[in-house]
Amino acid sequence: MEITKQLALFLENRPGMLARVCDALSAANINIYAISTSDTVDHAVVRMVVSDPQKAMYVFEEHGTLVVEDDVLMVSGDNKPGSLAKMARRLADAKINIEYTYCATPPDAKKGLVILRVSDPKKALKVLNS
Repeated sequence: MEITKQLALFLENRPGMLARVCDALSAANINIYAISTSDTVDHAVVRMVVSDPQKAMYVFEEHGTLVVEDDVLMVSGDNKPGSLAKMARRLADAKINIEYTYCATPPDAKKGLVILRVSDPKKALKVLNS
């Protein structure tokens, strides 16, 4: 479990935009650990955690892509019922708001990866590590 940087990109909502982003990261040898997209009528917000956020910021800015950096928690946890509920309850009891979260785990995996955007990352890290 660690605090890491998440990049949020604002892209036109049209075919090929995500492919261009992924191609640029691949060319720079940057791996995507987690990704989430949400759409609006005219643009998409792509949130991602990558292997080298500073290098990725440079790549995106070089291509004229609007990108915002935030601190998030990256948590590797057990892939079993109740794992996220336990984390969410501990954060709620500590009065830490979960602004959003995203994750994906193969059904047969023993561990999963969860990204949490919380109101106080440092406090959340302490709460979840205790």
